[in-house]
Amino acid sequence: MKKRSLVLAASVVIAMTVAGMVSSAYAQAAAGDAAAGATGITWRQLWEYGGWLMYVMALLSVLAVALIFYFFGVLRTDQIAPAPLRRAVIDSLRRGVPDEARRTCEARACPFAAVTLVALDYQRDAVQVDPRMLQDLMEGEGARQADNIQGQPQYLMDIAVLSPMVGLLGSVFGMMRAFNVVAMDAAKAKPLLLAIGVSQALVCTAFGLLIGIPAMGFYGHFRRRASQMVSALESASTELLTTMLGKKLP
Repeated sequence: MKKRSLVLAASVVIAMTVAGMVSSAYAQAAAGDAAAGATGITWRQLWEYGGWLMYVMALLSVLAVALIFYFFGVLRTDQIAPAPLRRAVIDSLRRGVPDEARRTCEARACPFAAVTLVALDYQRDAVQVDPRMLQDLMEGEGARQADNIQGQPQYLMDIAVLSPMVGLLGSVFGMMRAFNVVAMDAAKAKPLLLAIGVSQALVCTAFGLLIGIPAMGFYGHFRRRASQMVSALESASTELLTTMLGKKLP
């Protein structure tokens, strides 16, 4: 829960930064739209056609960009089982100095350190070490850490699913608006009003897909990266268990 809260907090901070950049870019685009004249539809017109749901999709897109930058910095193997930490812990255990290994893990919080601390706590408190129990405890803590690692990219999946749904909702509103114009008086229905409703339907759908497709792609990338990180954690934990069972600690 703590790590997921950190993910959300960091995403909000990055999102605020990206939002400032987006607002600046939008202001520049608005200035360019004024010069575009009647040569074609402008971004401002697209935004107006989309209606208030465009703000919802803009928020989702900013959050997606923030999460992508955050995961590129966080989801790395050296954040799961750093090589220097592994070497220091294994060396301490082989020399029969578990307290030194404990201090090393406490100074460098990471999933591998959490698994190591659980194993050291058991060996310290147990009257007689049961290898099977030690393995089960390490596997349990490793599973919790793996769930946390693999659960982080899920936020991108949520955005990838929600964005097209929000776009579809805008499409429904747009079609309702268009049909409502016809229902009022088919003989007096103005083509412009019909076009606005249809435009809202198409614009919302397009923007929802433009957000959802990249978010889904990056979700797959980070999901594979998370799987590689879990494999690295399993490998490091196996080495740790082998070392602890092969060396009787005081």
